[in-house]
Formats: sequence, structure tokens, C-alpha cells
Amino acid sequence: MTSAPLSVSPVPGPRGLPLLGNLRAFGRDPLDFFVGLREEYGDWVTWSLGPKRCMLVSHPDLIAEVIGGVEQDYDIRPISWSFKQIAGDSALMSRGEDWRRKRGLVQPAVRPRQVRAYAANMVECSSALADRWRDGQRIDVHREMTELTQRIIVRTLFGNDLGPGTRALGEAMAVAQKEISVEARGIGLHLPSWARTPGRRRLLRAAAILDAEVNRLISARRRDVRRTAGGEDLLDRLLAARDDQGRRLTAKEVRDEAMTLWIAGHETTSITLTWIWYLLSTSPESSARLTEELKRVLGGRPPAAEDYDRLTWTQCVVKEALRLYPPVWSLIATARPGATLGGRAIRAETLVWCSQWSTQRDPRWFPAPTAFRPERWAADAPVAVPDHVWFPFGGGRRACLGARFALVEAALIVATLAQRFTPACPPDAPALLTGLLMQPAEPLYATLRGANGTP
Repeated sequence: MTSAPLSVSPVPGPRGLPLLGNLRAFGRDPLDFFVGLREEYGDWVTWSLGPKRCMLVSHPDLIAEVIGGVEQDYDIRPISWSFKQIAGDSALMSRGEDWRRKRGLVQPAVRPRQVRAYAANMVECSSALADRWRDGQRIDVHREMTELTQRIIVRTLFGNDLGPGTRALGEAMAVAQKEISVEARGIGLHLPSWARTPGRRRLLRAAAILDAEVNRLISARRRDVRRTAGGEDLLDRLLAARDDQGRRLTAKEVRDEAMTLWIAGHETTSITLTWIWYLLSTSPESSARLTEELKRVLGGRPPAAEDYDRLTWTQCVVKEALRLYPPVWSLIATARPGATLGGRAIRAETLVWCSQWSTQRDPRWFPAPTAFRPERWAADAPVAVPDHVWFPFGGGRRACLGARFALVEAALIVATLAQRFTPACPPDAPALLTGLLMQPAEPLYATLRGANGTP
């Protein structure tokens, strides 16, 4: 597919209110707001969020320029004060040489070879969940997927040695994630760091619990030198990492990276899985094709890491769900002094937005953009998807380190559970809640049907 013509300059967007700009329309429904900007004004639109000058870019050439220009022309905007209390100064939040060092130390722990080592844990936890399910049972899909992916990430990060700390950690992280999402969609996003709202106080209490338990684990692992050197979980690999000068991550740096992998690595996947089950319920043809592939590739056995590349339709289902319902619905970059875009100078401190939700539903790149069509991603699809119009994990050098982990995890969970059960969801999609992540605003209930009549 060829790219549509690209306007060489931004155009003015909707007029805003004094002081507030377009804050009211954005806050009411940011997803609809971005789609409206693109449809009415085009690929490069100026607008304002309170006193902040903003741009929305929707053309893949501009998106590529923004995400490729991070570190030179743009900075990734900090998500929120609350998120930083959990993520600390991890690679996600770092810049320049500090970012390059940390990324180099963390990346080996999530490379394809290491992700394959985590696959058995993903399948084991999924099988344990299927063992508890029963034909005809009614479940809250999002809750079930959240508990499953939380169990997987805890075991992947910390192994099975948490003991009584498991429940406390899970509850504290649930509180932290809730407060981060609330702040990301409310006035708290604009409050100074010293402000202590009730939500922020709850978050700080949760962060203290997380810090105490994770620091305890780090200290115990560092005393067990043999385990750290040959360990199989992510914590061991972070502790064993060395940069090109032989330096380790400090205990604080290990804690920050572990927390970022946790908070970013389980909620996004649980949301994706929730939408996968809903979308498969709306498409009997896609569901039947999934069943056929699982029978042909797996023959009734649980999947393994080496099956991932052969589960091609399952991968297509995951990618199409991420297109229609990307958990991360926008990227925000702040223009540095001297930044350019499309050959034009961009005023310093301008917030440049790239919206996965809007771009991934653009009919120029995806015919029938609201339809669930996994075949778009097949190797023999008649029309190739252009670069930079599907970016649920960001892109460029700052692309999500856990992208491979998330894709493999989602596919193996679907393959494990769909062999035994088909969750039947209501036909109407739940309303959306847009905070730090985009997720269902209300429970999505499903009735379990045993595959092939098997309870």
C-alpha cells in the first residue's frame, strides 16, 4: 500500500476556551476527540491542552519521524507523578547515556531466547486456570485475565519463593495501578509533586509495601551468589547483568526495572486478552479457524515455546486485537529546542501526540477499520500493512522492551485456554475507560463452553 499524500505544514485545529483550550473536549472522550481531529483537519493538527501547545500527527511518515527522533529532537513525556513512584528511574523513564546504559543491561533479560525460557511458566499458569474452570461457569473475563497475568509476571520476575509476600505484593500493586490510572485521566495529572491527595497517599502506602518486599528479595538473592549466577527468573538476570565496564545495576536500579516490567508487563496483556475473548465471540469464523489451527499444530497437548512460530493464526488474532483495542492509546513526545517535523521547525515544549487508537482505525490503512479481521496480518494478505500505522508497543529505539514477551505470552495463553474452553461474551462491546491504559470501563462477563463438549 502506498502512503497517502502528506501535507507539508500543520493546520489549526478547533478553537478552545480561554485558559482551558481544548481540555474539556479532550477530557470528555480523548479517543473520539483524536479521531475527530484526524477526520476533520487531517494528518497534522494543532490544538491546546490548557496552556500547553499540542499537535496530533496521524500520517505514518510523521509518526516515524517523531518516534525515531526521540533523544535527538524529542523527549518522551513523563507519564505522571504516580507512575514515577513505582517505576522510579527505570530505563522507561531515563534519558541520554543513563537510558542507553540501563536499556543495554535490561534488554538481554527479555530477548527471544530468554522469553522462550519463560514460556513454560506461561503455559503452566494458564493450564492451572483452565483446571479450575467449568463448563457453563460465568466469569468476569478481565478479572480472570488480570489474575492470570499477575501470577505469570510474579513467577517470571521473582520465581516461586515469595511465600506469604505474594498476596501482599499483588494487593499493593493492584492499588498502585488503580491510583496511577485515576491520576492519568484526572486533575491529578497537573498537580505539583508536593500535593498529597488521598489517592496519592494510598499510592505511597502501596509503594512502601512493594519497596520493602522487593528490596528483601534483592538482598536475599545477592547473598545467594550461586543462584544469581545461574538463575532463571528475571530478577536473577537483572542482578547478574553487567555493562561494558563491568558495572552492575544498583539495588535501586534493579528495583525500578523489576517494578516497571511488572506494572507494564501484566496489565497491558490482561487487557489485550480480555478483548481477544470478546472479539472471538463476535467472529465465529475467526474462532473456528483458531480451533482448527490449535488441533493441527498442538494435537491436544499444551503449547510450548517452539510452537509459537507455527501458531500463525493465533498471532494474527493477537495483532488484530492490539490494533482495535490498543492498551496504550497514545504516545506523547515533548519537542526539544531546535526540533523539526516534516521539514518545519517545531516550537520547543510543544506536546506532539501520536494516537494508536486513531491511526490504527484509519480507513486509509485498514479497510473496514472497525471490523475484526485477523487475516490482515497473514503472510499472504493481499495488501501489506504500511510501517508505523500499527504501533501498540511504540517504536524506534524507545520501543517497549517487553513487546516480544507480551506477544508470546498472549498467544500461548490463548492457545492453552482455547483448546479447552470458549468464553461466550455478550455481543455489545463494553464502554471504554481511558486512563494510563485503555480498558473496559465495566466488567465483561462470559459463559464458558467446554471445547468439543469437554468440561
